[in-house]
Amino acid sequence: MPPAYDLLVIGDANPDVILGPLAGPLAFGQREQLTETGSLVLGGSAAIMACGAARLGLRVAFAGRVGDDDAGRYVRDTLTAHGVDTRALTLDTSRPTPLTVVLTRGDDRAVVTSPGTLTTTSGSDVPPDLLADTRHVHTASYFLQPRLADDLPDLLRTARSHGATTSLDTQDDPSGTWGGAALDAVLAETDILLPNAREAVSLAGALSPAGPAVVTPERAAALLATRVPLVVVKNGAAGALCHDGRALMSAPGLAVTPKDTVGAGDSFDAGFVAATLHRQPPHQALRFAAVCGALSTRARGGTAAQPSWYETLIHATPTGAH
Repeated sequence: MPPAYDLLVIGDANPDVILGPLAGPLAFGQREQLTETGSLVLGGSAAIMACGAARLGLRVAFAGRVGDDDAGRYVRDTLTAHGVDTRALTLDTSRPTPLTVVLTRGDDRAVVTSPGTLTTTSGSDVPPDLLADTRHVHTASYFLQPRLADDLPDLLRTARSHGATTSLDTQDDPSGTWGGAALDAVLAETDILLPNAREAVSLAGALSPAGPAVVTPERAAALLATRVPLVVVKNGAAGALCHDGRALMSAPGLAVTPKDTVGAGDSFDAGFVAATLHRQPPHQALRFAAVCGALSTRARGGTAAQPSWYETLIHATPTGAH
């Protein structure tokens, strides 16, 4: 029998409070600042990616941990409403659901997170039958979940032993250390690495004896491709690039007027994994994913404007192609 799921996503899920754009720097000293918009939406890199993949037609399951509180139930119900199977989303009675505040200003943003259950999420939250019954396993926010990070090599190795492929989006490292032997062990079980340009440079710098000499996304991708079969680097409006250890490929961005770029990278991840599972070669999957990321910025929050497969395909197909 074929696997029951196309994709198992492991990682973070939480509400995001998005405020902005700020007109100037964030002011302390009990100053009141007003902003144009504010919204409460589903956040967490893994959760947004899962919703994007479900929107693209994949059969998606989610494994992780939230608090047994109103915020946790909001996360569970929102994932379910997007078509994601949440039977492996644990409600933790000992820790609260993570909360994130995103403050936007221009094309930049500041992100402040209270970790909550991110510190207790571990490999024990992932049912073995899910690892054995999926085509692909994706995990996100590596540096925010230390217990899960320790367990990832075994989890990914088990999934691969059942025939699944794997991917990782590390996201930012609040400590600024970017790796070490523990990350090396995870990369050894990873088929696709999905950082953004800044993260790619930081990861490559930490892994390279040259250190800070790794200064461009292209050089970072080439170095990281010595550790992982395929490195895919998101580069905002400039598009994306990837390296398979032999050649560098690139795809342009899609011209849109963004309302909110929160979660665009996670929607990109969903697009790349979905396209790969549909057997698109890397250069086509790269363009498809870049379109997914761009289209997701048309509304506020990470999931409100995530595109369908057909909508993405229309925008990703060159004019005049048949």
